[in-house]
Amino acid sequence: MSQENNKEKSYYIIIALSVVLVLMAATLYAGSVGGSDSDSENTLQMNGNAEMMVVPDTATLNIGAEVMAPTAEEASQENSAIMNAVIEELKGLGLEEEDIRTSHVSVRPEYNYGEGTRTIEGYSASNSVQITTTNLDILGEIIDRSASAGANQIGGVSFSISDDKQKELHEELITEAVADASSKAETLADNLGVEIVGVKSSSISDGTQPRTYYEESLAMDAAEEPATPIEPGESKVSMSVQVTYIVQ
Repeated sequence: MSQENNKEKSYYIIIALSVVLVLMAATLYAGSVGGSDSDSENTLQMNGNAEMMVVPDTATLNIGAEVMAPTAEEASQENSAIMNAVIEELKGLGLEEEDIRTSHVSVRPEYNYGEGTRTIEGYSASNSVQITTTNLDILGEIIDRSASAGANQIGGVSFSISDDKQKELHEELITEAVADASSKAETLADNLGVEIVGVKSSSISDGTQPRTYYEESLAMDAAEEPATPIEPGESKVSMSVQVTYIVQ
């Protein structure tokens, strides 16, 4: 009888433990659902936007020369003479060493393919520098003087915003975007009959850096009249924020 009583007691203990585990699981589930619903009911999410038109303050362009000569040495020497003259002209306009960066140098044979044979008919030497300046007023002179000094590959002009100006614009745009989100949220909260009591989270989405491209090459002979008028125009800068407000 004692053994049977022990088995019966074990049976009831197992049942009791099972009931306790089921109740605990149900309680945890109810708590998680209730918390999720509570978070959802007590928050309000809103987007805010701001944008402005900006005139770029930095210009970048490529200036180079390409020449042909019977030998590689002659082509290289002639090209070097032209580019040295170009760089002297650029420095004469007030550009510093850090504003002028060599971007490409090459010397290569030029082949003539005729009657199934390949012969070298000369050598081509090319050299180009990339110019970066915040003095947009001298862009026309940069092109004119470079062409006069012998440059025959001028182009790839682009305009952008300097880091300092971008920082200034970003701070202003964030302020406006947050104000826009706050205004919308207040209006919506009033219509819903709730009150904003705090901010749960926020995020920022930065607009693409404004940049206007003029990629066409202004390849020219020194005797040609260069197309010097260049205007940076305006670019749109934008910023958006997403704010989750706590309401009650």
